[in-house]
Amino acid sequence: MRRLLSALLLAAAALVALPPGTASAGTVADYPEFPYPATAYDEPYRGQFHFSPRAGWMNDPNGMVYYRGTYHLFFQHNPHGLAWDTMHWGHATSTDMVHWTQRPIALEPGVHPGDLWSGNGVVDTANVTGLKSGDDDPILVFSGTNGVTVHYSTDGARTFQTFDRGRKVAVPSGTSRDPHVFWHAASNRWVMVVWNDGGGNGATFYTSANLLDWTYASRFAAGWFFECPDMFPLAVDGTGTVKWVLADASGEYVIGAFDGTAFRPDWSAPQRMDLGTNTADGTFYAGQTFTGVPDGRVVQMSWQPGNHGSTWTGDQTFPAELALKTFPEGVRLTRTPIREISTLRSGGLAYSNRAVSPGSPLAVATADTYEVTAEFDVAGATASSFGLRLHTRADGTYDRAVGYDRAAATLYGRPLAPVNGRVRMRVLVDRGQLEVFGNDGRLSVSDNVNFNSAGLSQGIQVYAEGGAVNLVSLQFYRLGKAWGTGESTLDGNLAGPWSAVGGAWTDTAGGKQATATGDAFYLSNTTAGDFTYEGDVKVVSGTAAALTFRASADGTQHYTANVDTGGVVKLWRPGKEIAVAATPIVAGRYYHLKVVAAGSRIRVYLDHGANPVIDATDTAYTSGRLGLNVFHGTAILANPTLNGTGLRTNLAGPWHPAGGSWTVPGAGLRGNSGTDAFALSATTAADLTYEGDVRVVNGVAAALTFRASADGTQHYTANVDTGGLVKLWRPGRDIAVFATPVLEGRTYHLKVVARGPSIAVYLNGTKVIDASDGTYASGYLGVNAFNGTATFQNLNLSA
Repeated sequence: MRRLLSALLLAAAALVALPPGTASAGTVADYPEFPYPATAYDEPYRGQFHFSPRAGWMNDPNGMVYYRGTYHLFFQHNPHGLAWDTMHWGHATSTDMVHWTQRPIALEPGVHPGDLWSGNGVVDTANVTGLKSGDDDPILVFSGTNGVTVHYSTDGARTFQTFDRGRKVAVPSGTSRDPHVFWHAASNRWVMVVWNDGGGNGATFYTSANLLDWTYASRFAAGWFFECPDMFPLAVDGTGTVKWVLADASGEYVIGAFDGTAFRPDWSAPQRMDLGTNTADGTFYAGQTFTGVPDGRVVQMSWQPGNHGSTWTGDQTFPAELALKTFPEGVRLTRTPIREISTLRSGGLAYSNRAVSPGSPLAVATADTYEVTAEFDVAGATASSFGLRLHTRADGTYDRAVGYDRAAATLYGRPLAPVNGRVRMRVLVDRGQLEVFGNDGRLSVSDNVNFNSAGLSQGIQVYAEGGAVNLVSLQFYRLGKAWGTGESTLDGNLAGPWSAVGGAWTDTAGGKQATATGDAFYLSNTTAGDFTYEGDVKVVSGTAAALTFRASADGTQHYTANVDTGGVVKLWRPGKEIAVAATPIVAGRYYHLKVVAAGSRIRVYLDHGANPVIDATDTAYTSGRLGLNVFHGTAILANPTLNGTGLRTNLAGPWHPAGGSWTVPGAGLRGNSGTDAFALSATTAADLTYEGDVRVVNGVAAALTFRASADGTQHYTANVDTGGLVKLWRPGRDIAVFATPVLEGRTYHLKVVARGPSIAVYLNGTKVIDASDGTYASGYLGVNAFNGTATFQNLNLSA
């Protein structure tokens, strides 16, 4: 969405000093980018259990989906500045909707076409789109203004492609934005609701069987309805009649019936689900619910524009479960913090049946971030007001009071009637966030408060004014930090949490970056004895980068296999160099190391070589942790994988790069470059049958290369090109092309049969090129990536 006016943008930017640089479009060569400085999430007013971006501007939550054990939160994002500008889709993941890890950018202008504004996402478990290519189900996200654009991922949301080059799949009349897609089981089809103003504010509905082709269904016109629609079914009182909820950005909502085509509201006017400041410069806006929550709960997060700090702007409310309950005034939506909040709790305290008066307040505890639930007897009270004072100090001042006004029947200034003569209030207090819930979610107020976290300003007090009140019960918990439990860019299959032993370890787009003056280790929580362990290591500057295994938790015992710019691969442990192999090692390129350990025998392989460069025995350690190592310099380490698939090929190693960056992300070879880049094996051939699986992740082309020179300046290359063709080429000449659709994110099987000057190219088993060229008679076999990122697997040579 883009609803912030210029004056509002300038005001937001003025809150804090902008960091160097402005928002900008990226390129396929550096996608997905991770443009974030290191942070411990300890800056003043940074929420400790409310999500905020690692750096930059954030607004609406987007594309919130559950997929195979992981919750994905996408969000409107400017990672390069503190004000709204050049929207990206940021990305974070969690296994419990509480502990979040920032991921690389999901959608990036310059890589993905269109306005990358608000929308939502779904998982295509039935592959109705036909986009599946590999093990992962397609994850689709919907975005765009004045028409809906579909972006999709076929690798579990690590990267995204754009469907049909950004063709609009639905175009409502007037101005439109913020598509929301959901499954309607009764009609067995997908439904999309989009806000648009053609003929006035309202929601336009479309239906689809395959998520890609959409048919207009109906329109719901309502003057109050503005931006960011969300829609979901809920059973009244948990087991009663199912009603559909239709909500907009401000949290206004109506309930009614939906038959898969048209929505019929029960009310002529909306209710509001949260009574914070429901504007784009307030404290609650553009809420969205997760799709696919396993137990069927409807869980919402909303943007809090009012939170900001030195490096970020905006946060999200704590996830809340939504429900429909019957009250004297009718059926209403309730919001309550999800039960997973218990994973943050510690230091619980309980009080019951305490009389509180102006001269006898109750000091509850001291804490910085916490949760308090208190129930008061209103019917027997003489106090004019009572409640909680938060972050109190010895001089009697405090940062905020959450009070109940008995005469006005308001909690925190919002209407709330007692239930059976009692009022129940619950507060979540974070460093820059306050959430107030009344009577088990009947009232919800999301607020931004800059709490003073100094040690002498952390008191919590139950108070009463103008008389006394009985505190029926109170439960207090400290709430811990939700950050630092995951790895942002270190892909692999080793279990966390990881721990650093020496050095400075930070996240970078290429993996984990480390700097140390001596040895430094980064150790996973995975232990193993006999195994195959591999990963990619790059010395940026200095001496060595390595895989470490069979290590103690403190790093004092271990085996380490490194590449050393002194010109060796070395296997060592404390006090002993077990073996070295002389080979040129240069800074600035990735090397692929693989260790096979079986008992006392340890073999080290370099760059997919068939034979180990080190084959040694040592009995010092039989088991221990797996991890990474850097020595005397800076290194980047990536893709640590235990007993993984690796690169399947019968081509001889070691492989070497000719341009670009080449790694092995668990399975297959991955190349990234802004121009042509080659990875070449040690196998040469003249007449050959050479085949493999190639995929353009993002960008232009992925290819098989053959009869190549060692530096890649001479070669034949057969590629799939997202311009819509298969091409056979050599430097200076396109030998032959075959027009056919080629999709980013899809795996294609290429085969080349070369006999003298005769060269045939097969795509997915069908011959598509039959050409003749006699320039090169023999040379190396390998692969090629052009202007983007490509992956390769099952590379095999036959007679």
